[in-house]
Amino acid sequence: MTSITTSIEELQCIAQRLRAEVLTMVYQAGEGHPGGSLSAADLLAALYFRVLRINPLQPEWPERDRFILSKGHAAPILYAALAERGYFPKEQLKAFRQIDSILQGHPDMHKTPGVDITTGTLGQGLSDGLGMALGGRVLEKDFRVYVLLGDGEMQEGQVWEAIMAAGNWRLDHLTAIVDYNGLQNDGALAHIQPLEPLADKWRAFGWRVLEIDGHDMAQIVSALESIPAAAGQPTVILARTVKGKGVSFMEGVAGWHGKAPNQAQYQQAMAEIGGEHARS
Repeated sequence: MTSITTSIEELQCIAQRLRAEVLTMVYQAGEGHPGGSLSAADLLAALYFRVLRINPLQPEWPERDRFILSKGHAAPILYAALAERGYFPKEQLKAFRQIDSILQGHPDMHKTPGVDITTGTLGQGLSDGLGMALGGRVLEKDFRVYVLLGDGEMQEGQVWEAIMAAGNWRLDHLTAIVDYNGLQNDGALAHIQPLEPLADKWRAFGWRVLEIDGHDMAQIVSALESIPAAAGQPTVILARTVKGKGVSFMEGVAGWHGKAPNQAQYQQAMAEIGGEHARS
């Protein structure tokens, strides 16, 4: 099995299902990170249901594309995508953040089928991807490596070391995607440590830069599917997103970075995204 062909409309529906699973996981666990998971739902839907060359029945297939969730606190959206794609039964989502569960608060490659690298310490994921892409080159493999970063995470110095090295080595099988929602745990990025001019900075290090609306599925797919033709340099997709996308009281609110909704909030959120009947 490789990538699958899914229409834009189907991907939009899948993204909403993933959002519903995120909200349910975080609500039932009483903890987790809904804001940055909801902002990345459209990106994960496009990757897992159209772009990635993967085989859920053989998670460690050597020829597979690799995906790294560098912003590991957004584990709920990754788990939702993996379950929806068939890596493990959806029933397992109910055990999110429970002791001995395969679904811990941050992705663990030793516990969760489909997780290519353990993440959670911000700033390290792109370096992991760099190593995988270099390894693929040495082994003469054609798999691609995709790394999803948070924008607040880009304040880490190690990220920029990896950006510099990947551009220097012209790793065209490496793609970075920045979930650029403008908020981090403590508030607005612009007030804490601004990143702009972000596109110019990536270009200065030798990267091909694409800027898109991270909730426009057609733009997401177009950007991702243009990557194989871009030989000679790595690609970064700067995806402008909204933290808490799809839930009115969560959208653009930093306080929903790492907080679970109560019962009334959960039911309202599920109604707004068109999820299944909210559980009491």
